[in-house]
Amino acid sequence: MKQVFNILILIGMHTNAFSQSWVDSTLYPFENKFLRLEAGTMHYVDEGSGEIILFVHGTPTWSFLYRDFIQELSQDYRCIAIDHLGFGLSEKPDSVPGTPEWHAQNLSEFIQKLDLQNITLVVHDFGGPIGLAAGIANSERIKKVVLFNTWLWATAHKEEAQKIDKTINSGLGKFLYLNLNFSPKVLLKKGFADKSNLSKDVHQHYIKPFPNKTSRIPLLNLAKALVGSSEWYQKQWEQFDSLANKEFLILWGRKDEFITLENLQKWQERLPKTKTVELDCGHFVQEEKTNEAIKEIQSFMKE
Repeated sequence: MKQVFNILILIGMHTNAFSQSWVDSTLYPFENKFLRLEAGTMHYVDEGSGEIILFVHGTPTWSFLYRDFIQELSQDYRCIAIDHLGFGLSEKPDSVPGTPEWHAQNLSEFIQKLDLQNITLVVHDFGGPIGLAAGIANSERIKKVVLFNTWLWATAHKEEAQKIDKTINSGLGKFLYLNLNFSPKVLLKKGFADKSNLSKDVHQHYIKPFPNKTSRIPLLNLAKALVGSSEWYQKQWEQFDSLANKEFLILWGRKDEFITLENLQKWQERLPKTKTVELDCGHFVQEEKTNEAIKEIQSFMKE
């Protein structure tokens, strides 16, 4: 019965994904796949064959962020891109923690259930602490790491983070996130150095996964975790040695107003031999400097 129940869930999830008329198959031309985890059903893309590249998104994005990377790199590699639970086409379970540590546990379970090995881990934004924590827990499965703008250390002492945290935990912050869908509508656009790089069609693909207040709770939960999970970030940072001996590539948008060059410097101090490519763009390098970033990853994979 349990197996039949799981099959019915997966059929339902497939139907749900294909019924999303807002997903433009010319922009996102991938087969939708689903994996049942303890916390819910995760949507993912699995294209191509060969060495594995695992793409991990942050907020308020989903695997759509890596669509051009998947199309290009899947010609030579097996490209897997997940949607965190509560994001994209994944299930949006009710009453879950929604913290980065919770998402990291889900990703770790995903890696183990698919028995992924020799992974090149690609992370960005909140996907950094989420993906790197899962990488630390499965360090023997990780071969290389690509870092887009992200962090992995305590945030509570940062003045800017404290200001954001105060707003997010206020009544106004909750209203903006849940009633106005503020994160994908406003903050995402603010993350672009050149707003013309965000077309209306592409922007809609980041807005429409969150059609109502309930669906936006995962966005609010991660925003609260910027400072709320500070101690957990620091704990991962202190355990980072298990990954630090891997090969790294840093691709950094130097005009990022959210995760600034100060964060890049911290990575460079920790990984002094790592190649860094600074790109003239904002937070969403994948959207603003797509071709440049893909070429750097191609070179990195061939080294």
